[in-house]
Amino acid sequence: MKSNKTKHTLLKLMPLSLTLAFSCTANAWMQSAPEKNTQVKNSATQTGLKDWPRIQSAIAKDPAMEAKIKKMVAQMTLAQKVGQMTQPEIKFITPDDVRKYYLGSVLNGGGSWPKMNKYATAADWVSLADQYHAASMSTDMVDKVPVIWGIDAIHGNSNVVGATLFPHNIGLGAARNPKIISQMAEHVAKSVRATGIAWVFAPTLAVGRDARWGRAYESFAEDGKLVKEYGALYVKGLQGKFKDDQNVVATAKHFIGDGGTDKGVDRGVTKSTLHEMINVQAQGYYGAFAAGAQTVMASYNSWNDVAAGVNYGKMHGSKAMLTDALKDKMGFDGFVVSDWDGIAEVPGCSNDSCAQAINAGIDMVMVPDNWKNFIANTIKQVEAGEIPMARIDDAVTRIIRVKMRAGLFGKKPSDNKYAGKQDALQARDLARQAVRESLVLLKNNQQTLPLARGKKILVVGKSADSMINQSGGWSITWQGTENKESDYTPGDTILAGIKEAAGAVNVHYSANADDVDVAQFDVVLAVLGETPYAEGFGDVAASRPLSHSHLFPEDLAVLKKLASKGKPVVTVLVSGRAVYANDLMNLSDSFVAAWLPGSEGKGVADVLFKNAQGKINHPIKGRLSFSWPAQACLNDAVANGGKQVLFKYGYGLQYGKTSTIGTLPEDHTNPCTSGNSLLVSGPSDLTTYPLVVTTGTRKLTLGQDLALTHSSDTVSVKPATLANIVGKQVSWRGKGRYEASAAFATPIPANLISDGALQFKAQIHQAPSSKVSMWMECGENCVASLDLSKSFQSYLGAGVKTVKIPLACFAALGVDMRKVKTPFSVSTEGNFTADFADIQIVGGAAKDADVLACDKLISK
Repeated sequence: MKSNKTKHTLLKLMPLSLTLAFSCTANAWMQSAPEKNTQVKNSATQTGLKDWPRIQSAIAKDPAMEAKIKKMVAQMTLAQKVGQMTQPEIKFITPDDVRKYYLGSVLNGGGSWPKMNKYATAADWVSLADQYHAASMSTDMVDKVPVIWGIDAIHGNSNVVGATLFPHNIGLGAARNPKIISQMAEHVAKSVRATGIAWVFAPTLAVGRDARWGRAYESFAEDGKLVKEYGALYVKGLQGKFKDDQNVVATAKHFIGDGGTDKGVDRGVTKSTLHEMINVQAQGYYGAFAAGAQTVMASYNSWNDVAAGVNYGKMHGSKAMLTDALKDKMGFDGFVVSDWDGIAEVPGCSNDSCAQAINAGIDMVMVPDNWKNFIANTIKQVEAGEIPMARIDDAVTRIIRVKMRAGLFGKKPSDNKYAGKQDALQARDLARQAVRESLVLLKNNQQTLPLARGKKILVVGKSADSMINQSGGWSITWQGTENKESDYTPGDTILAGIKEAAGAVNVHYSANADDVDVAQFDVVLAVLGETPYAEGFGDVAASRPLSHSHLFPEDLAVLKKLASKGKPVVTVLVSGRAVYANDLMNLSDSFVAAWLPGSEGKGVADVLFKNAQGKINHPIKGRLSFSWPAQACLNDAVANGGKQVLFKYGYGLQYGKTSTIGTLPEDHTNPCTSGNSLLVSGPSDLTTYPLVVTTGTRKLTLGQDLALTHSSDTVSVKPATLANIVGKQVSWRGKGRYEASAAFATPIPANLISDGALQFKAQIHQAPSSKVSMWMECGENCVASLDLSKSFQSYLGAGVKTVKIPLACFAALGVDMRKVKTPFSVSTEGNFTADFADIQIVGGAAKDADVLACDKLISK
């Protein structure tokens, strides 16, 4: 579709909800010469793959290398092989541990540094890398195998203070500049090599479909075609041909379906069909594998092809995906690494034991702290025949193959020409260019932008002068919240860029717009935004509106103070997702999506202001790589289109082209769900809050049942049926716990809290011999327990009982219902047998006559 240069002025709304929503979107869409919106059904139809395709890798097998590897593996002991398959975190290992246990890899997680010195220099990192390498070369193995260190370099070498932080992937997708992707990846590789590390856990190849997902900003686009192109370029930029000192091993992650989970729940269930998975979610892997990606990281999510009646389960334990599809059909010959304690989410497994994951195709296991137990357990499982030796040999072969291809043999980290060079951490000009090109202009009435220099500007909003907010999660630390503003150096805030462009004397900043006279200024520039988050901590639960003003009401309050004062208002939104913001747009003359720009905030002002000659300084080029929502409450992923979309994929206005957007309809719905209950655990949903058992020294995700298989076990579980509802019979023979617990805290729907109750069915078969506690947990130092001993004793012989515990009992002890991680947890230290089923939170149940009284449950 070609751009239409004719002026489009929207008609007054009549009626508001129909005419405007259609006219505004349609006319503005026409202005931007958009790309096709590649939605699920369209992408699948266009690509049309029927099965997992064979991918020809840019890196072919070398027969001589394969013969050498085969000889090496044949000479290794079982302990040496399992050691190669083990990846601990640097906080929990010493260099001598690498030697003693033959460890094949180490990693540092977000917020972990050499000697836990946050301000470690590149030379400090290299020193530790050399120590680990020397240890791996000092084992008693016949053929020494160098250790490989992996790091989450997400948007730059982002765990290292002093490294340039690029825009997150969501912004890079909006930039639509393949050259920048290649150049950025090349820099990231060099920056990582400067710290002595040779393996990067990137790129993320998720095709993000739902903006409620807390990792939405890690995805390049909702369109698999763009993710495929960028994935290939990113891998090439990182790995090259393994002939240059700046090359590192890339990781295609997270395999597979993490971007398509139902309702955007991190680590949740993807319900795509096989056709959709192959033709949408997998697109990035086709590009990455063709480019030669050498490692794959398994995903936390599950996949249930509901339409076909095929449940693949957790990806960490799915042989159908990790071996049959990935290795056999697609021909991937590198190695598969698990995610952080990812094996523990496989039913029947714990974070230090999971034969199923290894048999499924995991080659290297990321087991940060319990690695010694993991090694011991895995050796026992091989000796017992639970894991075939052939599977172990295949895993070790793949690991050594990647290390050889990457040129790690015969070189220590400090031999690299970039090792220890602090200046190799920086690429500020490139990052600033990426920021400029990532900005998307959503509204520009009266051609308010770009701004002329010399005007008096009032800057407001908490994100204008915040390196923390503009960098987001995965910045120096995991969540990006544990940092100081001064940690982001070198770098510049968006405010610094505004002052540079407009002249500091012309700029006044007031974060909250308190005590300012708008009449004294020519224009208001509001920089609003999210605060940092990573992974599931950023999920927006389906019960909550995907409304920026609901999530961050202080931003709406700032704009309300300044709107309708006779001065043009320009709003810049710093966010990790396309978020509902109709109310903010209505208060703004111009509205710019700036995503998470990273350390080079001046790139934003480069585009907002004209040059000294009054001309466009830099054109605004960005186009949405994710559809922008028209509703606060979503019934489906925005990427699936329909009335939920305000601005389509590919939308983005340009300077010099007139487009007027009238008043948008505002959706203030809260909460989004109208139901009267929240299912915690039942036959229809065992994944939102997985059942977990602590038995003796083990903590396992529950499968179908659990027997007393270890001498220290104290809890057994088997299926049970209560009032025609499938549940579990739990038997305690000592200290243990049975709970329903999510990976991350999520809010109880607001409409259920006031008079709500934790409700479940129970049948007691053996009265408790000691105290039985019911727990609810909402994070560190946020937990409460109630004494249900007498209640359970009284239920013996009474058949199936419906137990109702007011949420107010837990709230009185400090539980924050806005962030509940474990809504149901039963523990005891004695003998006790009971059936549990149909666990839910029920609104209004606290008013029922048979509800338990708080004063009878709270220990005095």
